[in-house]
Amino acid sequence: MKMNVQVGGSTFTAVLEENAAVNALVEMMRQGPVSIPMRDYSGFEKVGPLGTSLPTSNSQTTTHAGDIVLYQGNQIVVFYGSNSWSYTRLGRIADLTGWEKALGSGDVTVIFSLEGGDENR
Repeated sequence: MKMNVQVGGSTFTAVLEENAAVNALVEMMRQGPVSIPMRDYSGFEKVGPLGTSLPTSNSQTTTHAGDIVLYQGNQIVVFYGSNSWSYTRLGRIADLTGWEKALGSGDVTVIFSLEGGDENR
């Protein structure tokens, strides 16, 4: 399954993982787009509160630009750099063209939504 990730005027496609956290996120997106205000953290990621907790299946991992993960069960993190930590993987941006530029250097709002009418499945 895929989802749209909108940052400002740019929209990217993310390929989703298969796990309980993704299933819960998909259910949220079926109710409508999920908008998350995100702040820059350490020059390699944007992090923002989901407003609810999702099931976790954390594992130690090294992330790369384009990775989307769940941190502490209630925060979404999108990467434009790399980090090693314990996360639950949610998905990955399929085409990184313009990704770092869209995220910019300050705070952004990222909107997650299901791609191509998946809301009706």
